[in-house]
Amino acid sequence: MKKFCYLTIFVLLVHLELLAIQPVNATAKRVAVPQNPADYLSLTYYLNKCPDAEGIIQQKVGAWIQRDFTLAASLIRLHFHDCAVRGCDASILLNYKGSERSSNVSSTLRGFQVIDDIKAELEKKCPRTVSCADILTAAARDATVFAGGPFWEVPFGRKDGRISLAKEAEVVPQGHENVTALIEFFQTKGLNILDLVTLSGAHTIGRCTCGTILNRLYNFNGTKNPDPSLNTSYLNLLKKRCKRSTDLVYLDVITPRTFDTVFYTNLQRKVGLLTTDQELYSDQRTLPFVEAMASQPFLFQNQFIVSMTNLGNVQVLTGNEGEVRENCNYVNRP
Repeated sequence: MKKFCYLTIFVLLVHLELLAIQPVNATAKRVAVPQNPADYLSLTYYLNKCPDAEGIIQQKVGAWIQRDFTLAASLIRLHFHDCAVRGCDASILLNYKGSERSSNVSSTLRGFQVIDDIKAELEKKCPRTVSCADILTAAARDATVFAGGPFWEVPFGRKDGRISLAKEAEVVPQGHENVTALIEFFQTKGLNILDLVTLSGAHTIGRCTCGTILNRLYNFNGTKNPDPSLNTSYLNLLKKRCKRSTDLVYLDVITPRTFDTVFYTNLQRKVGLLTTDQELYSDQRTLPFVEAMASQPFLFQNQFIVSMTNLGNVQVLTGNEGEVRENCNYVNRP
């Protein structure tokens, strides 16, 4: 029965993707006008402007991850935090008092130095050409690949935003929201429940500070007891590893360095680290997708490509709406 359910979900997903493909009439005179800013992005945007851009980004990301594997997850997370506030405009990279980057919510973000390194090299090769928003989007893709995940083509042409406010960063999910709040947040970005479950799968790699989960270990929802949804053995392990709130624990306790679907099977075994992750398995709106991903790795890999593409297209700035920063940390001077 479960296999039939998963097959039905897969067929439905394929059908939805096919519905999005419109036949092309070669004789039509009418030219379609893009309704979404993301429609202005192009796979060939830098083909003549900076043909080595993707190669430089890939080489730099690979070198950094070879030195520190944990940066793979950090770059994916940095990209998500960027797109979650004002869209994918590199506003998270702006570095000044009162910016998103200065917010408490952003205090554990990493990977800024990777982007700075890439940008410096690209400015030597193609001055004032490649935006920080495009760099971060491509870096997240390359980080996924170097971690063992799938490859996908990234369309380019994003411009960098000029506004970044710390208070706006506070809306980004922090690991303790309920599923309804997560769904509503994703919907404000044009993302759906399937995107939510799929992008959560990025937690197959990466780490989290113990401060985020201490309430689950000792005082869940003010009960002065552990979260009853935690596997007892996993609970005891976390208590041993979380001596201080600043200690780090892996999001996937089984295969923390492998980009796979064990994250989803962990939820089935009640060893999801974050409340937001574990609740994906207890909510009837997200449960079928969790079970499908857990049993069919190819489904997760394929949908991850779709959902990451959707994420990278959120509220992008194009044309004259933004700028191409010379330094990702600062808005260009007039």
